[in-house]
Parts: sequence; structure tokens; C-alpha cells
Amino acid sequence: MSRLIIISNRVSPPSGDGTGNQGGLTVALTAALRESNGIWFGWSGEETETFTGHINFQRNFGVATATIDLEAQDIDEYYNGYANRTLWPLFHYRLDLAEFERGFAGGYARVNERFADTVTPLIDEDDLIWVNDYHLMPLGRELRMRGCRNRIGFFLHIPWPPMRLLMSLPTHRELVESLFDYDVIGFQTGDWRDAFLEYVQGQMEATVEADGVITYGERQVRVVACPIGIDFAEFKQAADGPVAREAHDMMLESANGRTMLIGVDRLDYSKGLQERFLGYERLLAARPDLHGKLFLLQIAPPSREQVLSYQEIRAALDGLSGRINGEFADAQWVPVRYVNKGYPRDQLAGMYRAASIGLVTPLCDGMNLVAKEYVAAQDPADPGVLILSRFAGAAEQLTDALLVNPHSPEEVADAIATALMMSREERIARWQPMMENVKREDVIWWRQCFSKALEGVRPVKQATD
Repeated sequence: MSRLIIISNRVSPPSGDGTGNQGGLTVALTAALRESNGIWFGWSGEETETFTGHINFQRNFGVATATIDLEAQDIDEYYNGYANRTLWPLFHYRLDLAEFERGFAGGYARVNERFADTVTPLIDEDDLIWVNDYHLMPLGRELRMRGCRNRIGFFLHIPWPPMRLLMSLPTHRELVESLFDYDVIGFQTGDWRDAFLEYVQGQMEATVEADGVITYGERQVRVVACPIGIDFAEFKQAADGPVAREAHDMMLESANGRTMLIGVDRLDYSKGLQERFLGYERLLAARPDLHGKLFLLQIAPPSREQVLSYQEIRAALDGLSGRINGEFADAQWVPVRYVNKGYPRDQLAGMYRAASIGLVTPLCDGMNLVAKEYVAAQDPADPGVLILSRFAGAAEQLTDALLVNPHSPEEVADAIATALMMSREERIARWQPMMENVKREDVIWWRQCFSKALEGVRPVKQATD
């Protein structure tokens, strides 16, 4: 098999404590890197006074990594700026939060050039190159400009916005045109793929074949929908392990006979946390008979704290949780347990199993693996109910969840009430097909799906020579 070069904004090498605390993406990619004796290249997360292009090579548990440090200006303009204050809100349909600063765009272009300059000498003729996510969309073009003729694939882990929304980006056409220097572009769902096709047909007059091959001038690229999954085998083992059992038992003891609802989300405006709290508040206001009988555990570790919009969402949730508890709590019961820290995945697995209802209600999300983890953690004889946003990528696969519009507090409140009353027979009937999907289309399946598409294209040197 060809050697694999994975390129991403950050590198997450395996650690000595096993895979239990690592994300499924890391597990899948490290497995592929071991199989191909490949390299994982990206930013170290560290700052340097002056960019030199120095590469820090390491090998951890069979995985080779190559990382570079970035200057403070790079981090501010490329990462905090264009990636997280321009592209992230725009691609999550939050045009009101997007900031279009020329300096941000310049920093984004500069860092992609620096990535290309430093990784190009590491690439051998037959390597497969896999670029990940919105931070590095122009990287394929930069690699081609430096003479790279390898097969290069790009996978977008977040949504692709509708055409009219994307057109608000000053350099939207230039950004999309740069993607045609890849051989394969992967999206999480058919909806995001179709939104991309709408743009290239409507704005670029590209032609799209039935097999997903797009032709634009003399360039061709294949688009595929490959929904990412969890590392099912590893997660299920963790869910049945001693740490998860202890967390499960502790949560049941803490619940003291009350029904537990759980939400686990990075603190981000795309996750619909304010709307979730409002829906829960609406339920408590309409159903006094439920007071003292249930509680919501919301785990929301903070992220991107240097970005103002993230500071604002944290302040808003602090206020909402305080308002709900102030209005409805009594001396023996608090309706919302709001926690601003993360937990290892094996502990979360136990918490998921202890929760009768899982709330996964983002306003817009590329996939959302919490939904799949919640399903995988359940007791087959007595599973909980997944309430899932229609606008999460996972809704395309987990169709037996209670699907809701997260913008509607009434709909969220009604779904919680329905879940509370659902019979065990219906819960099992809904859970079983979702569990089968989570098991079948896991993260290994996702990686093989995309790799197969990339391996199936001809390298540029063969197509043009």
C-alpha cells in the first residue's frame, strides 16, 4: 500500500495511556498511519518568535509525526482569525458572527503556504496525501504549485454552507476554485455535498457527472459523502469497562431516583445550548408535576476562549442556567447541573448509560459524534432515548431518534415529554437500528470509504503525461 501523509491543523499523536481518552478520528488516522508507515504533519500548537520552517520529528507508539511552530501573528490571523472568526461561523450559518478582515485572509493564505513549503520535501512520489478540514482548504493548490503530482484528497469535517450564504465571503470563488486541485473532496453528508454541487454549478458552470465527478475547465475532482463514525469496538469496550461502570453507578446514586437528561458539547454557539436550555425551561414551566423528578446534566468544556463570541456564549449560558435554577429549584433539587469541564470518554460512556435521555440539539453540525456515542453506550435491555437535531449530520443516519427543530423551544420540550413517557418496547425498537448503524459505519469504515475513493483516482502525473 502507498504511504499515507495526513495533514491537519493540529496533530494528535497516540499517548502511552491507551486510546480511551483520544477521539475516534485520532484512533482511525493513527491506525492508517501505522499500516502505511506514514507521517502526520501539522501545527504543534506552540508559538515561535520567528518562523524558520524547522520540523520537529517524533515517533510515538508506531506513529511518525512532523510538526511546526507558528508565529503569534500566524496564530492570531490564521487560526483565531480566518479559521475561527470567518470560516467557522459562516460554514455554520452564523453570518451575523462572521468577521471579514483582510488581515485574517492574508494570514490564512500565508500559513497554508508555510505548510506547503515545509511538508513538500517530505513527500515521496507514490505517497497518498490526505488534507483535513477547513483550516487548510487552499493547501492542495499550494502543493500543486510546488510540483506535487500525487493523489491528494481533502475531507471537510464541518458543514458546507448554501450558495447564497457562501457568496458573502469576499474570496468565495477563489476559495472554491482552489479545491479543484484535489482529486477527491469528502463531505460528512449528502446535504453538504449537494450544497457544494449547487455552488459549482450555479457560480462556476461546472459539469457534474452521475458518479460525482465534477469538471471545471481542464480540471476534475470527485466528490463523495462519507459520514464519520466512532471507534465502535474501542468505545464499546470502554463502555463495558470498570471506569464506565463506576461513573454509571455514581451518577445513579447522585440522581437519587430522578430521571437524568444529558448533554455533552464543546462550548460553541453552533451546538444550540442556549436553545436547549430554553426548551428545557419551557418544559419545566408547563409541567409542574415534573419538578423534582428529573434534572439536566450539561457538560460544556470551554473552547477558543480568545474569541469574543465564545466569551459571550459562556456568559449567556451562565445566566440562563442561573435563571432556570433560581426559578425552579428548591432546597432538595436543582434542575440544571451545568459543568464547564471535560471528562475522559470512558467516564462519559458511563454517564451516557445512566441518562434516560440524550440531548444532541446543535443548530448546525457536520456530524456530532456524541449522538453515536450515546447510542453505543446504552443498555440493550433498557436503552435511553436520543433527542437529535434535524440539522446535525448524524440525523441522516440515526433516523430513529426523536428528531427536532432546535430553534423551537416547544418542539424540544415536547420531545423531552415524549421521551419521558416512551415505553421500553418502543425505546428498544428505536435503539436497535441506530445501534446497528453505529456499529456498521464506524470510524474505520469511514476511513476506508474515503481512502478507497482516493486510491481509485489516477495520479496527476499519469493523467497529464
